[in-house]
Amino acid sequence: MACAAGLALVLAPLAWIVESTVQRAVAGWRWGIFVHASTGTGGGLANALAGTAAITAGVVVLAGTAGVGTGVFLAEVARPGRLASIVRLGAELLSGVPSIVFGYCGYLALVVGLHWGFSLLAAVLVLALLVVPYVAKSTELALGQVPLAYREGGEALGMRPGHLLRRVVLPSALPGILTGLLVAVAISVGETAPLLYTAGYSNAYPSGALVHAQVGYLTYAAYAFYDEPGAAARALSADAAVLLLALVVLAITASRLVVRRAQRYAPDASPTGRAGAPTRRRSPSRAGGDVGGDQ
Repeated sequence: MACAAGLALVLAPLAWIVESTVQRAVAGWRWGIFVHASTGTGGGLANALAGTAAITAGVVVLAGTAGVGTGVFLAEVARPGRLASIVRLGAELLSGVPSIVFGYCGYLALVVGLHWGFSLLAAVLVLALLVVPYVAKSTELALGQVPLAYREGGEALGMRPGHLLRRVVLPSALPGILTGLLVAVAISVGETAPLLYTAGYSNAYPSGALVHAQVGYLTYAAYAFYDEPGAAARALSADAAVLLLALVVLAITASRLVVRRAQRYAPDASPTGRAGAPTRRRSPSRAGGDVGGDQ
């Protein structure tokens, strides 16, 4: 009973948010929003979609590289001691900083201090710093869950540490790493405050310039256009909100498909790779034999 009540507390607000957002968007929906840029009083959201895609791609590259690298360092390289403790403490403190503080510091350091102006690069760097702790923590936890027998089997076959990490450990931890990257994408897509301080907003498409060029993004349209006096601008706000929901759903769906394919590397993967199928654990010698065949 308590579990059912908890599930209802989660699903009821979700259903209300989705229903109200979709209902507002459907009332004035136009397919032209995908091909026309915004004008401030109407138009479309093509420029905001392009800007969101550019910002998200940059965040995935920077945060993925730094976060996965940090997680690998903490789980596989760093020995227990002061350095590892400092890195973990820094990541935990960084994850607790409010996003608007990230935006304000990014504005002072990048937009004003380095004279970049409102730009794509400033927005990407600030959002990457915001989500790096989540990627690093999920990567470290995923690597820590790889069975010790996998490492022992590779070492028994004479695999070098780097080769063992690349061919055995990382593929086994891939589902957990992808989950962390999914969190990074969801956070970066839904953030507004840091982008107000770093990206500004532009009704034009991204120019490709990294600095001194403002960028449009969907969260600004959902936030700012709602208070515009014109009905067309308010309709764009609802359209931007429903597009943000759709992007999150697509990201989750794509991630689950990738994770399902990656489950064949997981310790509990079934021989057929199907979720919910009977599992059969490989013995350390068999795991090592499979690894050796890939050398």
